[in-house]
Amino acid sequence: MTGPAGKGEQGPVRPLLDRACAWPQYLLPHHALSLLVYGATRWRFRPWKDLLIRTAVRHYRIDIGEAAGRVPQDYPSFNAFFTRALKTGARPLAGDPAALLSPVDATLSQIGTLSGGRLVQAKGRDYDLRSLLGDAEATARLRDGAFATLYLSPRDYHRIHMPLAGRLLETRYVPGRLFSVAPCTVRSVPRLFARNERLVCLFETECGLLAVVLVGALFVACIETVWGGVVTPPHGHWIRVRRPDPGAAPRLQRGEELGRFNMGSTVILVAEPGRVQWREGLVPGCGVRMGEAIGRVS
Repeated sequence: MTGPAGKGEQGPVRPLLDRACAWPQYLLPHHALSLLVYGATRWRFRPWKDLLIRTAVRHYRIDIGEAAGRVPQDYPSFNAFFTRALKTGARPLAGDPAALLSPVDATLSQIGTLSGGRLVQAKGRDYDLRSLLGDAEATARLRDGAFATLYLSPRDYHRIHMPLAGRLLETRYVPGRLFSVAPCTVRSVPRLFARNERLVCLFETECGLLAVVLVGALFVACIETVWGGVVTPPHGHWIRVRRPDPGAAPRLQRGEELGRFNMGSTVILVAEPGRVQWREGLVPGCGVRMGEAIGRVS
């Protein structure tokens, strides 16, 4: 809505609406609800899963024409549809070999440069990189670096791909809450991305250290990677760090699938300082597609 401040969602009314959206979430049993959705979206009872698929396609206006499967019968469960593969060639990779690719189909939530060790979450809100990553050494290397926050809505393609070719150094599972990552909640809940459950993937790439952070959210209680399978559930209470043997560490090519979300969520990229220049014209609210250039390695 537009109009004078106070008569629409711009001005003082929008913060009130955001808080009304966010505050009930503090009381919800996040993990219990997410486990319920986990089971419901994997139930293979055909009338149930076909109904969910048709409802999602209609409600979220999903472009089923670009998916590898075209009808509900092509998917054994609603989750299989939600994490669907696309047709070959549906997401061509940017031709510039120095381009840093968008890892997902998403809306750009924030993009820019860290201020020391702080990332922008939303207008008037920031949070600490150390809290996000849970690692002092990685934080030191990425301080003052470039970052981008990408929000996946329920209508988006939900597989995550490599922005650059890289070798996996470690994954770090960080337990937490499961607040929604919808824009109204991001604007309202302090330090949301550093509070939610997440998987931090650290890669050595041509631009140095690159963090790809997969942030869980309400009803998004399942994150998986191509090298390790399902990471959550089960949901943990302590940080879990896994470092592959250097000789056997997964090496993924530019554009290769990294993992996937079950339902929508957020991916945060953080690169070392002075190594990535973001593409001109990218601002919060821009839509991006997996494989397009969002930056360039310098």
